[in-house]
Amino acid sequence: MSGITPALEYEYHQEGDVTIGGLISVHTVVTRNIHYNAFNEDSCLYFHCIDPQIEKYRSILSFIFAVDEINRDPDLLPNITLGYHIFGTCANSLKTVQDVFQILSGRHKKAPNYSCRGHEEVAAFMVDSEFYTRQSTVELLSQYKYTMLSYGVADPLTNDRVLYPTLFQFAPDDRFRYKAIVKCLQYFGWNWVGIVTTGEGSDEMGVRDLMKLMAEHQICIDFIINLLGIQNIKKKISESDKSSVNVIVVCGSFTLHYLPIIYELTARKTNVTFIFHESWISIFYGATHFSINLFNCSLVLMVPKKTIPKVTETLVIVNPSTHPNDPVLEDIRFSRFGCLSESQAKNIVLERLYKFEGMNCSSTSYIPPHIYEMKDTNLYYTYVSVYILAHALSKLSLTRNTSGKYQQKLQKSLETVHYTDPGGQDIYFNDRGEVPFPWLLVNWVVFNTTEVDVVNITENLAAILKESPQGTAEFVADPKVTGWKNDRKPQSRCNEPCSPGYRKAPNGGNHVCCYDCIPCSEGEVSNITDSETCHKCPEEEWPDEKKVTCLPKTYEFLSYKEDILVPVFLLVALFLFTVTLLILGSFIYYWDTPIVKANNRTVSFILLVSILLGFLCVFFFLGRPVDITCLLRQTSFGIFFSIGVSSLLAKTITVCIAFKATKPGSFWVKMVLLKISNSVVLVCSSIQVLICVIWLSVSPPYVEFDHHSYPGKIIIQCNEGSDIAFYIMLGYLGFLSAVCFVLAFMVRTLPDNFNEAKYITFSMLLFCSVRIAMIPAYVSTKGKSLVIIEIFAILTSCAGILGCIFLPKLYILLIKPELNSRNIILDKK
Repeated sequence: MSGITPALEYEYHQEGDVTIGGLISVHTVVTRNIHYNAFNEDSCLYFHCIDPQIEKYRSILSFIFAVDEINRDPDLLPNITLGYHIFGTCANSLKTVQDVFQILSGRHKKAPNYSCRGHEEVAAFMVDSEFYTRQSTVELLSQYKYTMLSYGVADPLTNDRVLYPTLFQFAPDDRFRYKAIVKCLQYFGWNWVGIVTTGEGSDEMGVRDLMKLMAEHQICIDFIINLLGIQNIKKKISESDKSSVNVIVVCGSFTLHYLPIIYELTARKTNVTFIFHESWISIFYGATHFSINLFNCSLVLMVPKKTIPKVTETLVIVNPSTHPNDPVLEDIRFSRFGCLSESQAKNIVLERLYKFEGMNCSSTSYIPPHIYEMKDTNLYYTYVSVYILAHALSKLSLTRNTSGKYQQKLQKSLETVHYTDPGGQDIYFNDRGEVPFPWLLVNWVVFNTTEVDVVNITENLAAILKESPQGTAEFVADPKVTGWKNDRKPQSRCNEPCSPGYRKAPNGGNHVCCYDCIPCSEGEVSNITDSETCHKCPEEEWPDEKKVTCLPKTYEFLSYKEDILVPVFLLVALFLFTVTLLILGSFIYYWDTPIVKANNRTVSFILLVSILLGFLCVFFFLGRPVDITCLLRQTSFGIFFSIGVSSLLAKTITVCIAFKATKPGSFWVKMVLLKISNSVVLVCSSIQVLICVIWLSVSPPYVEFDHHSYPGKIIIQCNEGSDIAFYIMLGYLGFLSAVCFVLAFMVRTLPDNFNEAKYITFSMLLFCSVRIAMIPAYVSTKGKSLVIIEIFAILTSCAGILGCIFLPKLYILLIKPELNSRNIILDKK
């Protein structure tokens, strides 16, 4: 390992009964281009760490501050002293491995599997979020079963609890951040986005997780620009010009590699909105006017900024007089301000590295706060991480004599630790070894640019996202504070969303986000935008005109209140009933007159009564059907009409017999004396009554609600119960009518004096015509239209029989009474 020895070592050490190892990437660049080392003649075997980060250095100081504070606390770890051994890893994986062995072996030796620490034991390691540092440390220390606490940013590559059971991550979970991104896209209605990523390490895995989540929620990716394929970047950017994407998700922490690509995209797509990682906020410290169009009105997902005021106040006054011989502080002072250190040899190396000459500065001058973030969350992470380990150790009741006996117990203790931070938040690890964090969706708005080199920025809290117990993202938004370019929320969709009343349908494209919108089918609704399917309304409901909501279906029946035909039918039926009643009264009044006697007055009386009842049975068809009206409407109609047609048949048979009985003592004379007409009425009517009784006994009619015949309506109607019985009843009535019509037609030419045959022929012709015409209408019509046809048929049939049979007689009785005499009848004969 001598070939990777750093020319300058960055180490912080304090002995204790229990030691916490620390690995922090203070420097970000390693160079091997310096062939001179002021500390050793063998310059080629040494490398140098440059570009120190102030925020990472402040994390080391926060680490040390927390350890010192714990040691002064008599209650937290009363029986032991806490020590630390911290290395700056220079973001180099090989040096990180070397530093791990250095911490495990002791301060002056690097011997794997061997410790020179004596009674001093390494309890756990704290690792920052830099990829190469964390990956190397986790892979190595997992073999030795050492407990590790990583802070800052969670790494999806190391979140497998089976492979890394001793790793705990005190950092926001990137997997939940991806859920939060998807929730954010859904909230703003963006389903057509682009992605920019470095494609390295955890970023590559993160993009895969994000793509999977987007696919699950039907969010499509039009293009992905991967910074690893530098040759194809310009081509990818050119392709993005043709895209309708107005929202781009930037995956991964901020690096300088991103800026040219982001600037290029912004120049080509002026209305683009970026969703950044929280690390991008660091670019605003020292940002210029050039950044306005790039970052203005963009969004960033970040955890709430947390600070420890006592730590922040202490670190503000750090300088060489308070921290003498601090190697990282010396590097920062030289690289940022050109201040020389007290070591002449180090000054020579630094001047060669940074290629400028330094100057002597005051040892009491401190780092100006404006060049770093005062509310640095990393200070909170390191401070609280040390306290989490201390509280886990305190649960083990350690003493100076228990060294080496608690390594396996520490992991179990961390899994159950609960620590309340200075801000009052409860810190604990879930089953994934992570601390649940809420995420904030922040809207960056650039405003009031008074100078070329100064950019004023406000951060608007647009939403808060928390992880539910089920692992989903709970989104609480405040849209009023969100600022957009051109004061309009960007639209980033492949096509316009489907309005309520429509559903999405594939259009044959490759992306599920590109689809057609088609109206919901009959009887279905959709009440949300971009509905996948339309839902059927309940059986008793129907969609409104826009097919957005289900409304109660209207009930349809022949109503007294709503249908104008009901009072018309009512008046007509009452009028015809009255007319029939008057005719019946007239016949009773003229009961013994020749014209009444000549036409079988008993049968005529029965016929008038049946017509009278036929008009009344119309009332069974009016109004809302109920069980009793359903039972009576068809059966009463069938029985009354059978009696009426039987009476006409009896009249026809009587006429036929009367003209056959010309010889005294013949068979026809005996038939006249037997009054066969009464028997015909009784027998023919009884058969119809028997049919109706059997019908009502076996399968009676009942009220039925028809939901399907007409859209949006529920037809309240009578179900006949047994269609066979219903058609037998109608068939028998038709049979009687046909027989009556044929006989009447045959005897229509007999002398007029005693002959009603031609009137019966006309009445039966009318009756049969109406009933035959009713058959196709009955089969093809539903609802109240069918009831109207039935009522019309009843009124027409009864009125036809009444008019054809009795109006000629009524004319003689009332208008031509002189014709109502036996002499005139005999003369005509």
